[in-house]
Amino acid sequence: MKKYFNIITAVALILFASACHKAETFKISQPTVQVGNIIKSDTLSGTVKGTLLSGKTYYFASNITVNGGDTLLMQAGSKLIALGDGKTAATAPEIFVHGTFISLGTKDNQNYITVSNSAQLHSEAGQQNYTNVFQGWWGGIFCTPGAAATAEDPNPAGGDLIIKWTHLEFAGSPAGDDDNHAIYADGDPRWTIYFANITKNFILEDSWIFGSKDDAMRVAGGHMDIMRNTYELCGLAAGEACNIKSGSVGDVGYNMIIGAATNAFKISDAGSTGTQCNINCYNNTIVNCGFRQNSTSGHGGSIDFEKAAKGNAYNNMIINCAIGLRVLSSSDITNVHYNNQLYYGYNTALVAQFNATDGKSTFQSGDIYSATPQQNDPLFYGFDVNAYNYTQFPAPATASNQTPAIVMVGTSSFRPKAASPAIGKASTTAVSYNTVTATGTYGATITAPGKDIGAYQYDGTGNQH
Repeated sequence: MKKYFNIITAVALILFASACHKAETFKISQPTVQVGNIIKSDTLSGTVKGTLLSGKTYYFASNITVNGGDTLLMQAGSKLIALGDGKTAATAPEIFVHGTFISLGTKDNQNYITVSNSAQLHSEAGQQNYTNVFQGWWGGIFCTPGAAATAEDPNPAGGDLIIKWTHLEFAGSPAGDDDNHAIYADGDPRWTIYFANITKNFILEDSWIFGSKDDAMRVAGGHMDIMRNTYELCGLAAGEACNIKSGSVGDVGYNMIIGAATNAFKISDAGSTGTQCNINCYNNTIVNCGFRQNSTSGHGGSIDFEKAAKGNAYNNMIINCAIGLRVLSSSDITNVHYNNQLYYGYNTALVAQFNATDGKSTFQSGDIYSATPQQNDPLFYGFDVNAYNYTQFPAPATASNQTPAIVMVGTSSFRPKAASPAIGKASTTAVSYNTVTATGTYGATITAPGKDIGAYQYDGTGNQH
């Protein structure tokens, strides 16, 4: 986008004017954001830019592209529906972003980027019929700078991806001829989001990511803010909720991750961009992850640092995950800092992997753990941590033998009760990185590390889902 709108100055003037009239109450309306022209057709195709209006539903049955220097913006309460069967790349459309893509949903007026039969898919998932969930109905959002400048795309520098209060669902269709073969081989399942722009911003806040066939998202460079989101049922037989590579720097906090096939967060400097991967991972709640991966090495389940990556892991709940914290010798171990995790394991196998047996992490002074299974129950308001017998099925598990409660939030509540061992046990020294450079309406709203372990704070702050 050529120029961000910034309302901060206007708001400041209004507040200044009110200083002499403190008894009066001013209510400032939330402005309706618009960039470029309003898109009038309800069907998108080819090159697109402009604004998708609140309350409207739009469709795309073939690939759409946002060129460098252009912006596509979804106002609060808009929907973008992919039409396809997910069987081939030609019948599963993708969104290519070489400029800026913005989805500005709100808590009361959420956005959707999904498929036409999403209600049916959710219903079937609730009945443990997962075949359609992992079909991979569309190709996801692929964000990279454009190629060499052309008359059609004169600004190949790329732009930001800013997504707030948005549901992203059911991506993962096979890659094809239109995809970058340095990223995807033909037939590879595509990720819900791929972002690779080391100078730009990837902001994902207060959103829901559901039913990806492989990685829900992969970040290969950029200023990151992944804050207060919910990841459910990500990966059929492999895949992370979020796979973060070289060139990526930023905060990953207050996310709720349940039922990922492999890790919640894989942090690696693979890709060698020249900027070391450095991720600040704090106050996340990670539940029942790592059981559907088809690797014989058992390499994931919660937070994984490897391949020269550095960063932090503080104040995270790791509950009944196949593998706990994993800091490999290949990571930048000297610059990987961690403490104040709460670990819970249903059985001895899970307890033995609170620190991955193939890794180098050790328990720290602020960690809450026990060598005895079923100790330090996090005391969630509405979720039974012993609902799934982890010795009942051979590894790897499949979605069909994991009940919906194990892989989806549903009506469960992961807020801690007053007696939870997580209350008041978070790090008092952890801080946010705040690397995102976008400001104003489009900027990051980063919640600093809290006083309680996990994504949900007892005082109601943190994750708002």
